[in-house]
Amino acid sequence: MKEILSVENMRNSDAETISGGTTGRELMMRAGRAVFDNTDWKPPVAIICGSGNNAGDGYVIASLLFEKGIETALILLEDRFSGDGRFYYDKCREQGVPVRFFEAGMSLCSYKTIVDCIFGTGFHGAVKGKAAEAIGAINKSGAYVVSVDINSGLNGNTGIAEGEEGRNCVISDITASIGSFKPGHFLNMAKDVMRHKANFDIGIKPVEKPYHLLESKDIKPYFGKRNEFSNKGDYGYIALIGGSKRYSGAIRLASMANAAMRAGAGVVKVAVPNSLFNVVASNVLESTLFPLSDNDGEIVFCEEEIAELIKNVKTVAFGMGIGVTGETGKVLEYLLKNYTGTLIIDADGLTLLSKTDRETVKASKAKLVLTPHIKEFSRLTGLSKEEILAAPVENARKYAEENGVILLLKGPATIVTDGKDVLFNDTGCSGMATAGSGDVLSGILSAVCAYIPGNVEKAENPGKTGTDAGSLSPLLLSVAAGAYINGRAGEIAQKKYNSVSMVAGDTVAGIAEAVTGLIS
Repeated sequence: MKEILSVENMRNSDAETISGGTTGRELMMRAGRAVFDNTDWKPPVAIICGSGNNAGDGYVIASLLFEKGIETALILLEDRFSGDGRFYYDKCREQGVPVRFFEAGMSLCSYKTIVDCIFGTGFHGAVKGKAAEAIGAINKSGAYVVSVDINSGLNGNTGIAEGEEGRNCVISDITASIGSFKPGHFLNMAKDVMRHKANFDIGIKPVEKPYHLLESKDIKPYFGKRNEFSNKGDYGYIALIGGSKRYSGAIRLASMANAAMRAGAGVVKVAVPNSLFNVVASNVLESTLFPLSDNDGEIVFCEEEIAELIKNVKTVAFGMGIGVTGETGKVLEYLLKNYTGTLIIDADGLTLLSKTDRETVKASKAKLVLTPHIKEFSRLTGLSKEEILAAPVENARKYAEENGVILLLKGPATIVTDGKDVLFNDTGCSGMATAGSGDVLSGILSAVCAYIPGNVEKAENPGKTGTDAGSLSPLLLSVAAGAYINGRAGEIAQKKYNSVSMVAGDTVAGIAEAVTGLIS
């Protein structure tokens, strides 16, 4: 796993490293050299600098380029420098590096490579004035753009750029993160403004607990070869509860084409309103159907039926197209009070949960996994969309901790947290922004959460993969693994079709290939 540090954690870690004897000037040199050594430079090169330490990294790069005889120019927004930045700027002047000041209307189209060193990860708010004009000129230049640490104008914690046009930040070909990745490298707008990203370790160790980025190698051990001496019961019985007269497609997507089965489940029970039995039956082959009492396509709560359904079931996924009624609310309340396995709540189930007494949620016997998008999370928390986006990681972590749940907050990058640890999943693509994608995720999660935990207990070092991330909850890692598979399957589908034409069923078709990539 790769470490992700909040802007505050990075700032404190940087200060601690300096107080430990490594000078800021040395760290600046390491940062600039890392970018210099790992970039294929095409001259002429322009390095656009603001006034902070991020500009100092640019002065180091300019000095190294000039030493190598690569045509380079510094373009400054203002005549102001940080202490360490001034040292390297003066060195550039002594070497004879050309220096210009950015002026309104200046074109940067004559440069083949542009290095963005205007703002660092500490920037927040909307870009204005000369900096906004410079960012516009960079984006119009047609040059290969390298953003140092983060794209200028992008918030390092949220991945959002503010401004009158809604996206006032540099669009880079590559973003060279320094020290550790930050949340803003993955969240919200990040994928739209960073074509590629890489991180360069310059010797700064985190002083506070970092977040972690999930990689395929982190979950690969849990999809190992299955024993020949095994049966379907060894891989988990699960139940999918959903569907209504208006939304029969949701539960079918979670089960159709064996979404859950192809993600590793042993046996799947698909529980739907009785009047939808014939509608769903044609799409269910390997799974079993469990009809529930209903009234005109809407589930009617029957305690005996639900008790029979969940008996000996390791995982239940509830809510996909189930409708928001008093009767479906009773089903959820029964599950919260009586079910002891892993309960995944999605879609309509989250709306019902938002109306449920918080103490009932906290006292639930089940291991709860909630999978909201921003609007659903707003209903659960009472926070506005703007409040959530202003601090997505901390809001997700706090809710999970206070309610004793695992929260999977959907977005361009997925945040998965149990309130103690925070994992980021960066798989997925824009083509998945289509109806039914969440239902497919529920099908995958239900299978993976039933299948993986037993294997995790047998793993040599559960939770310790890549960097020492500490001991992770097996269920937390399972949920993150499900999100990874779902996103990877979506990427496979988008590559086969395109971001406009693909539908949720195409993601289902990509699940097997996504899993193959983990076990091969």
